[in-house]
Amino acid sequence: MSNVLILGANGGIARQAIDIFLQETDAQLTLYLRNANRMKNMESNRIRVEEGDVMNVDNLKEAMAGQDVVYANLSGDLEKMAKNIVDAMDASEVKRLIFISSMGIYDEVPGEKYGSVLNPYRKAAQVIEASDLDYTILRPAWFTHSNEIDYETTQKGELFKGAEVSRKSVADLVVKLATNPAMEVRSSLGVNKPD
Repeated sequence: MSNVLILGANGGIARQAIDIFLQETDAQLTLYLRNANRMKNMESNRIRVEEGDVMNVDNLKEAMAGQDVVYANLSGDLEKMAKNIVDAMDASEVKRLIFISSMGIYDEVPGEKYGSVLNPYRKAAQVIEASDLDYTILRPAWFTHSNEIDYETTQKGELFKGAEVSRKSVADLVVKLATNPAMEVRSSLGVNKPD
């Protein structure tokens, strides 16, 4: 049984991942978010809800205690958040990180140049890739609300495929990565629905 800390637990992918964790694993989940009231309907003896801000590294260190896996599903000042996550994980000796980013951060999407809009994602990925963590960065395509699990992945350096992917598909991959600690370590994966 593993302990999984979910940062940004109210996000669309995170909520899908929580459901899959509860249905398909025996993982203990710590749901970390700025407003704990958003999770008050979460009823499970395997869930602990913790209110906190990823921008506060001391709170983050406290939340990391006893965790095996950190899954980050965030928006905002991503570079600063990534630095805080790396610092807190190093201080807490937690090694496994799954971090949601965006397609296009390596200019890997054929025919697209996303420019400065992706700089926060690029900078966060650079911080994580420079760490000694056992990270996996996920770079999903445009999200759909489809109730399906249907995806393929590409590695950093490969051209991105497809234009969309369901949140449920990305959540499924997050759970697989969290429950298989050696899977795709120090990888950056594009995630899309196969054409």
